[in-house]
Amino acid sequence: MVMRVLVTFAVEEEFAPWRKLREFRSIDYDGLPLRRTNLGDAEITILLTGIGGEAASQAMGLMMQMADQERHFDVCVSSGLAGALDRKLVPGDIIAPRTVMADVARADVATDTLSVDASLHEQAVKLGAVCSNCLLTTGRVLSKASEKRDCSSRAQSVDMESFEIMKQALAWGARGMVVRAISDSVDEDLPINFNLTISPNRRISVAKVMLQLAKNPLALPSLLRFGKQSRKAAESLARFLDRYLPNVAVAVSPASREAAAR
Repeated sequence: MVMRVLVTFAVEEEFAPWRKLREFRSIDYDGLPLRRTNLGDAEITILLTGIGGEAASQAMGLMMQMADQERHFDVCVSSGLAGALDRKLVPGDIIAPRTVMADVARADVATDTLSVDASLHEQAVKLGAVCSNCLLTTGRVLSKASEKRDCSSRAQSVDMESFEIMKQALAWGARGMVVRAISDSVDEDLPINFNLTISPNRRISVAKVMLQLAKNPLALPSLLRFGKQSRKAAESLARFLDRYLPNVAVAVSPASREAAAR
């Protein structure tokens, strides 16, 4: 039986390099921009959630309702870019955290830490992902190195969506996994405050980026370098996902789980 896998990205720019590697067909569900392809025994559906936990939660809720009408997703992978909170991680590294942690307690879930699927995690590490203990999901972009260092005792990396994605996926009975690429190091200030560039539809607004540059033109070289660095990280992520996802069906098969238990 074909295994149904949902892979999420916050924005198109994170997904674009993979779309160049492989043909995806377009699917529309109630305004959600979905893409779909097949890799081995896995049917892969791509969901762009938008930036941040609220946007991710809303998109995942609608996505899982669709799945409930058809057949549940077997696996959900939260993917995209993440910032480093550990000096051992450098831009371009592909990370596979064992757990995801919310930066603040959530009223709708009993714990602030969720574990990824052990078999999926093991498979990612075998293929070269960096094993880390925890990824922290925050409500805002950590633009300053000092902010990232302040969080470094809690986790090794940071993003804005994975906890909500994992929470929804597990609630609907899917196996949850996080695979992300590091876009910036722990000691690196981001070139602009990206919190001020997010549009109402939870994407990066070019107009708002230009406004930030107008206020600080000297940030342009750093912004260009960061853009190139992020694109390279997304390209590395695309190549990894293209190798990893065909192995997902094998990693969570009954035979595989029995062998791991022995």
